[in-house]
Amino acid sequence: GFGSKTTGGKGGKFYVVTNNHDDTENPTPGMLRYGVIQKEPLWITFAGSMTITLETELFIESDKTLDGRGANVHIANGPCLTIQDASNVIIHGLHIHDCRGGGSDGDAIRVLSSRNIWIDHNSLASCEDGLVDVTHGSTLVTISNNYFSDHNKVMLLGHSDTYPDDTAMKVSVAFNHFGAGLVQRMPR
Repeated sequence: GFGSKTTGGKGGKFYVVTNNHDDTENPTPGMLRYGVIQKEPLWITFAGSMTITLETELFIESDKTLDGRGANVHIANGPCLTIQDASNVIIHGLHIHDCRGGGSDGDAIRVLSSRNIWIDHNSLASCEDGLVDVTHGSTLVTISNNYFSDHNKVMLLGHSDTYPDDTAMKVSVAFNHFGAGLVQRMPR
């Protein structure tokens, strides 16, 4: 797909999330927030199964891989993930659901003005707004092998028909499962 050259945290250090708590004002080593805000490439894994409830929207810096393989990781019951003005981000193997408020619009994963993004093998459901929204000229994005369920507005590609940067967007949507309880935007 169009995101095939996405490298994520390849070549960077491994960072292990050991603490499921979140602290917007003072993120400490071991927290997910601490890892995603670092400027260098990181391959982020999880020490074990956990549910992370974020205090505020989580902005992911460039050159990151969030890799939930080997653990049952839920990001739920609060704001969720945003990729804005970033490149080379991979989100893999997470359960993202029941996203609400906290300065965000309630999307599970929101991608704005970003490039080289790969969203793969995640389970997404029951959020306040979209499950995956790719807007504001984001390009070279692949959304693959995800499971979507129990939601109204599933996927939005593009900000609006009159937003000029969206005319160059390249987004691949492949091998996803659109499950039970979905209403619209598969994708729009």
